[in-house]
Amino acid sequence: MSIVANADTRVVIMGGPAGTNAARRMGEFCHLIKKPLNVVAFVFPPDAGKTFEIPYGAQLVSLPVYRTVAEATAAHPEINATVIYVGADRATKAAQDALADPKIKLVSMITEGVPEKDAKLLAKDAKKRGKVFNGPSSIGILSAGESRLGVIGGEFNNLVLSKLYRPGSFGVITKSGGLSNEIMWICSQFADGVTTAIGIGGDAYPGTDFVSYLEMFEKDPQTKAVVIVGEMGGNLEEQAAAWLGAKKRRIRLIATISGFCQEHLPKGMKFGHAGAKEGLRGEGSARSKTDALRAAGAIVPDTFGALGPAIEKLYRELVETGVIAPVAETDAAALPRLPKSIDQAMKSGDVMVEPLIKTTISDDRGDEPCYDGYPASELIKKGYQIPHVIGLLWNKKLLSAQEAEIVKRIIMLSADHGPCVSGALVTIIAAGAGINMAQSVAAGMMMIGPRFGGAVTDAGKWFKYAVDQKLTPEAFLDYMKANVGPVPGIGHRVKSVKNPDKRVAELVSHVKSLSIPMPHLDFALQVEKITTAKKDTLILNVDGTIAAILVDLGYPVESLNGFFILARTIGFIGHWIDQKRQGSRLIRLFDYLVNYATPKRRDVPPLT
Repeated sequence: MSIVANADTRVVIMGGPAGTNAARRMGEFCHLIKKPLNVVAFVFPPDAGKTFEIPYGAQLVSLPVYRTVAEATAAHPEINATVIYVGADRATKAAQDALADPKIKLVSMITEGVPEKDAKLLAKDAKKRGKVFNGPSSIGILSAGESRLGVIGGEFNNLVLSKLYRPGSFGVITKSGGLSNEIMWICSQFADGVTTAIGIGGDAYPGTDFVSYLEMFEKDPQTKAVVIVGEMGGNLEEQAAAWLGAKKRRIRLIATISGFCQEHLPKGMKFGHAGAKEGLRGEGSARSKTDALRAAGAIVPDTFGALGPAIEKLYRELVETGVIAPVAETDAAALPRLPKSIDQAMKSGDVMVEPLIKTTISDDRGDEPCYDGYPASELIKKGYQIPHVIGLLWNKKLLSAQEAEIVKRIIMLSADHGPCVSGALVTIIAAGAGINMAQSVAAGMMMIGPRFGGAVTDAGKWFKYAVDQKLTPEAFLDYMKANVGPVPGIGHRVKSVKNPDKRVAELVSHVKSLSIPMPHLDFALQVEKITTAKKDTLILNVDGTIAAILVDLGYPVESLNGFFILARTIGFIGHWIDQKRQGSRLIRLFDYLVNYATPKRRDVPPLT
């Protein structure tokens, strides 16, 4: 048997990230004892309507998230307990809501920092309603083999080592969350384990005191003895001593009290728990508590280290007198194991997983991303720039200073081409329609294709073909005319020999000033001489220039359009910001911009 929490306890957790972590730990315990997950739902208003996925064995259980406790219990009538993992500023209201719900009989508050006045009011409310309010600052409640509320008991291996998968004979009540795990382990090593362990929290006014839980253990036939871990401050331990000495009790009591160091420390010294306070005239001291418990008949070892042997001695006595029947130990190999994650299994060499994708350019598994093996921070420290990152990620090549300068100029010269080109225009229209930046820019990107920006890739493709095939400019033009059509990268609507494109002039001039072989650019310029002799607008345009230069720098043809996309993204974002800054309105075309080449208005004939 157990007290407070048992196999029928069904929990709604109030809280988000901390609550989901607790639910995972509770799921591990349920998996160990081979019982269904005892967490039914969550209350976390920011995520109401969603689900939280909680591991249970090798499965994931989707649990609904509600806005209020009332909604959760209405949807899940089996809920009878809650564990509170919300901030101190909201914890009192959360507990009030839970206590007011008729279906909830147990509230365990993990939250620390709850005002003492609020804790008193919550305890009074719970007592009035005949409910249990545990905490604040509790680590939780664990009934061996039956139920776990919170993270009490520690990680999975500790649950097994402490034999919490089946009930023993010792109850545990502690103020310290950390020591609760320690005491459970001691009970499993020096005796047959625990029935229920409760962390009441280290605040000055816990919702339920030692005596209330001792009364419950006294009525639980499975519990033969109780271990309480107290500390200096308050009078809960003295109350427990008075309870024990009031009359003959069925259960035996072992106690250990921390805080004897108070006798050697400066007066007024503060301790970790809010309830560990000095009392006037020595009241509440570790020594006075110890003396009171011993006088009442409790077993109180002189030191914490002597607690284990004391538990063992009492256990043997209870076995010899027939009060406790020794438990047949479970073979550890028969216990469920916590499934390993794929990462854990791969690290231990237990599985080999065929990768879903393959990457050869970046790795972010360490402290920082590495681009083609180079740590990003080291690239920055040594003066590398964005063009170098592009070289590494797009072409697996660490560019020279000259090559990086060329890439930088290409991006700068291609960043924008005004508001009238299709991509920018669509971005502007989307901005006026109130569409966010990502979607507006993506809409503009959708315009990039064969007629807008696509010439970069196509020009690179055909200039590379000509150079690879060792074609003369004349032979290349003949081939294109017979098999492809107009040469991509040649020709401009506005620019001509007499009105050259300054972007082209800038790029060509810079590249020619460097000692870098540029066979594709040289070939494109030779083609230009032939085409402009026929028509002065058939110049090498900026797309063709960029394409030839990038192919000469070793970039694969399929990557060339990426430079146009990257550069124009800068411009599209600028246009979106510009429209937002202006507070632009929804755009509708003026009628005079449309040629309505439709039939004149006419009568609709009768339907036959």
